[in-house]
Amino acid sequence: MTTQISITLGVIILAAIGFDLFTTGGDSLLFLTKKLVDLIEWLAFWR
Repeated sequence: MTTQISITLGVIILAAIGFDLFTTGGDSLLFLTKKLVDLIEWLAFWR
């Protein structure tokens, strides 16, 4: 991954987070974070 691609990807991710905070107040981001934590716990169980 080149520097330009990583910077572009970072900007896109930050823009998506900013858009979510602006439109829904971060509800979608909080939901996805909770689901990610559940997934990590589930994977740790099967390890």
